[in-house]
Amino acid sequence: MKLLVIVTHPNIESSVWNQAWVNELKKHDEITIHELYKEYPNEIIDVNREQQLVLAHDRIIFQYPLYWYSAPPLLKKWFEAVLLYNWAYGPEGTKTAGKEIGVAFSYGAPEDAYQPTGSNRFTLEEILVPVRALANYISAVYLPHFAYNTLDLSRLAQSSKDYVRHITTVKPFVV
Repeated sequence: MKLLVIVTHPNIESSVWNQAWVNELKKHDEITIHELYKEYPNEIIDVNREQQLVLAHDRIIFQYPLYWYSAPPLLKKWFEAVLLYNWAYGPEGTKTAGKEIGVAFSYGAPEDAYQPTGSNRFTLEEILVPVRALANYISAVYLPHFAYNTLDLSRLAQSSKDYVRHITTVKPFVV
């Protein structure tokens, strides 16, 4: 299985968690790391290059910090620019069919905040519904997410190892 991690953090150098995860990923030659904000600081996406990366990999993980209950803007732009009609969806859009897609993200709120009765009112799984819907729309297979609360720094080293183990071994949801 060829694994691509698309890291989308607008300031990875100042990130503790996402940077630690990238550093752990770099220890694994079988994982391709692709940092969107470093690759496209002007946010002009090379669609052909990105599509070739997708085609070359079986499993694609989108890694990012949770931003206003969603992904950072450049990842949303990537979805719109790369996952095109008759390429990823539509009558001839078969290029992403069967690809495995997952999400790995960090968030900075207590875990009980992401409950129906918590301050955010929604579970993490509910917040990820748009990505799950995207995977379905492009005929990809959605993987269970990896999420870590960034409030407890003592878990940083273990989270990095857990992250790599998760993205390399996680099984798709059974429908």
